[in-house]
Amino acid sequence: MNINDLAPLKDRVRAAQEELDLAVLFHEAWKPAAYDEDLHRRLGASYATHAFRIVRSALRREMLMALMRIWDHDSRSVHVAIVIDGIRDSAVVDMLVAERMTGLARQSNMSLFGFEVQLREAIHRAASEAISLFDEYRPGGSRRPVLENLKLLRNERLAHRQVAPSGVDGPEATDEQIEAFYQDTTALVGKLLSILLGVAHDFAETANVYSRPATLFWASVRGERTEGHPDYQPPE
Repeated sequence: MNINDLAPLKDRVRAAQEELDLAVLFHEAWKPAAYDEDLHRRLGASYATHAFRIVRSALRREMLMALMRIWDHDSRSVHVAIVIDGIRDSAVVDMLVAERMTGLARQSNMSLFGFEVQLREAIHRAASEAISLFDEYRPGGSRRPVLENLKLLRNERLAHRQVAPSGVDGPEATDEQIEAFYQDTTALVGKLLSILLGVAHDFAETANVYSRPATLFWASVRGERTEGHPDYQPPE
């Protein structure tokens, strides 16, 4: 294995970041539609509510599709398992440390004595955390059923529509489980960005950027039976 073997792993991590940025965008736009009780009251029993539910479902669908593209086992997609298998290899960690040290030496005239040991420990620790989190979703892992149910949902209802959907073992994933899967995926990709690319990407900060516009948008939404709607007709 040589330094050039890192490039495909880095490309997959960059692709994972792009997918997750999309997921964050859709998730933040969806949250007020799901949980804002004032919004639900403003819509009420109206024709506008029908279109609202379509938009809300579409946002949820796109968020899940983006997340699942990260976990796909298709080699043409992100296929995060390949990245995890890469960082399981101590030779990959050695190359990452060597690459990072070379870059630091070029950028700084300061002594880096002893820093390599600290860097290696930090990368090993982050790799162990990423692997441990990923393994929760491997066959036999405690969170595997959630991933399997989401795969079925994606394959049979979102990406395609089967005439007779397959049964699932156990209940479908709940909103709480989907939220946990979303948070786990952001944590995993964040760690991989740090390990492979040496960058700190705060997806919570990205979420904050998108949450305010989403809140402002939904604040103006109401059904035609609510005052403020262009077609509102006061009761006689």
